[in-house]
Amino acid sequence: MAVLIDGKAISSEIKEELKQEVAELKAQGLTPCLAVILVGDDSASAIYVRNKKRACEYIGIESRSYELPKETTEQELEKLVRELNEDETVDGILVQLPLPEQIDEEKITGMISPKKDVDGFLPESIGALCIGSEGFRSCTPAGVLELIKRSGYTIEGKECVVVGRSNHVGKPMALLLLEQNGTVTIAHSRTKNLSEITRRADILVVAVGNPKLIQADDVKEGAVVIDVGMNRDENGKLCGDVDFEHVKEKAEAITPVPGGVGPMTIAMLMNNCVEAARKKRRE
Repeated sequence: MAVLIDGKAISSEIKEELKQEVAELKAQGLTPCLAVILVGDDSASAIYVRNKKRACEYIGIESRSYELPKETTEQELEKLVRELNEDETVDGILVQLPLPEQIDEEKITGMISPKKDVDGFLPESIGALCIGSEGFRSCTPAGVLELIKRSGYTIEGKECVVVGRSNHVGKPMALLLLEQNGTVTIAHSRTKNLSEITRRADILVVAVGNPKLIQADDVKEGAVVIDVGMNRDENGKLCGDVDFEHVKEKAEAITPVPGGVGPMTIAMLMNNCVEAARKKRRE
């Protein structure tokens, strides 16, 4: 039976560390501030924003929420992002996706100042990761890395397979594992003989959005399996991209869904916001 990698517990550990650091920053007269923009009434997005506000409150980060109607124009949103870029009291800007259809998501997110890109989505942030320079790391991949390292598993020299090639998870995940001296293969939905590749993995990270894609036969005995997927199965129950019940019998360690990677994403968002405040202090 695999060891369960508890994302809730590890994220709580990170939040406690950040809470202490924010208290020290406040003692020096600096309060980290995160501005969150929500456009429209998407219920899932509203829940995400509420969870982010709650995390900010716990850690001591100032949270500013801009909840705009669904009819908001692209020009109105551009104006708000520009204002937040120029506001020296704001350390991080997060635009909650998806945006209504009349707004170009790529254009809006691309307007955020690289100094305030706490999501780690901008080309400047991804480029910094590519060349190993300082910059914000995408929150979900950064959270996965912390799960692996804080659970005591070594990445260096290990065969690492990432299933998924999205700009926000798959690609930066592969780069982060490579940065830790893992030997990395990226696979995806069109990879031929996928099972042959995933069975090589000492560390397997799955992020494709396909319910229970990875079965026990696709996993190496004793692998560390990280499931980034968040789906609904045929009964409407939350599940990941990994068939948890069967794979847990074969893996050395595995993340559950929910309660695995999810809590880590918000923890690393908080970390990036505190890092932005640190950088401002150094400047």
